[in-house]
Amino acid sequence: MSAIVPVIINAGAGNPHVEDRSRSLSELFLAGGIHADVRLARTGSDIDALVRAAVNEHPPMLIAAGGDGTISTAAAALAGTDIPLGVLPFGTLNHFAKDLGVPLELEASVRNIIENNVTAVDVAEVNGRVFINNSSLGLYPDMVRDRERQQSRLGRGKWHSFLWASLSVLRRFPFLVVRIEVESTKEDFVTPVVFIGNNEYQMQGFDIGARESLQGGVLSIYIVKKQRRAALVRLSLAALLGRLEQARDFEALTATELVIETHRTRVLVSADGEVQPMTSPLHYRIRPRALRVIVPQKVG
Repeated sequence: MSAIVPVIINAGAGNPHVEDRSRSLSELFLAGGIHADVRLARTGSDIDALVRAAVNEHPPMLIAAGGDGTISTAAAALAGTDIPLGVLPFGTLNHFAKDLGVPLELEASVRNIIENNVTAVDVAEVNGRVFINNSSLGLYPDMVRDRERQQSRLGRGKWHSFLWASLSVLRRFPFLVVRIEVESTKEDFVTPVVFIGNNEYQMQGFDIGARESLQGGVLSIYIVKKQRRAALVRLSLAALLGRLEQARDFEALTATELVIETHRTRVLVSADGEVQPMTSPLHYRIRPRALRVIVPQKVG
């Protein structure tokens, strides 16, 4: 295979060796017959602009190198097209890559792309905004927004900021009043967190947060029951330890579409870790097999 393929790399903060990595990538791909056109993005808006410019070129594939946010931006532009996405997991958590079985090591992930085994997976969207992992309302978006403010104003590191933001949000102890409509049935909830996943998440055991499949054609909805502040801390620890108990801690639903109305006109919504205000009601839907992605042979 001989092709020129765009490779969009998140070269922002947290990626100090990006120039060396870019050269290594070019050499590895060239050895496999792919001429990598490496394009470095310094900001989130750069990533979006470079991805959309690359899609307009109609390449044989598009490769995104970064964390889940970078991969999500690329997936949003590619969903509904016939251009496959190649994933180079350069992030901290790499949930999407892990759930697809994409190798996390550089050489192995490059080899996976060179082998070019393409399958189609689901994406989800909220008010037209595509996401590949999950979306949420309530505590988490508030924590992320607080973390970003602390990083910009106080110069704290990401995880240090997130810790302080978590304490601040828990101290305010906010609750959402929501009405969730699934298949013409509406139910009201008072909850600190609503979580919507692209396909079903494991909520117990050592694989908490993992998905067995991204081809199930459903949204998974988890509504945390109203808790006291101490109970929320216990719930967070239980989640980390893989010991959530559905009957006591949350309600779970699956659907292909749902509508969430909030008592606020504008509400903070997290989608793949990126937070933005959206106008209620929130329309969620699954888009079955809308994204073509390169995966190891055993997947799909």
